[in-house]
Amino acid sequence: MVSLVGVIGLLVLVTANTAIAAVSTRFFRQRLDTDWGSVIYVVLVTPVALLATTLVISGVVGLGANLGSQSLALLVAIALPLVLGVSVDFFWMPSPDEVELPDTMRE
Repeated sequence: MVSLVGVIGLLVLVTANTAIAAVSTRFFRQRLDTDWGSVIYVVLVTPVALLATTLVISGVVGLGANLGSQSLALLVAIALPLVLGVSVDFFWMPSPDEVELPDTMRE
């Protein structure tokens, strides 16, 4: 039986990892000029950041629930937030090409 604190901790973990995935996806899409470069960085670098966050939140802070298997824990803590974060950036945020940035050149 999972306790209420474990469920809340798991929701905190998934929310934090989703935010990190969305921000890192947006960062790589804005900074890299190629289409495939941002995809490769999101797939290779973002899960490492999510794993570090998962280790800190579930290990050091002690939040989260015992899900019973390692594969289910990786699916819930890393794969689900990665998919949610990427979908937030692609479907709910405007494309980086559509956003106008102010001119920051100083004379």
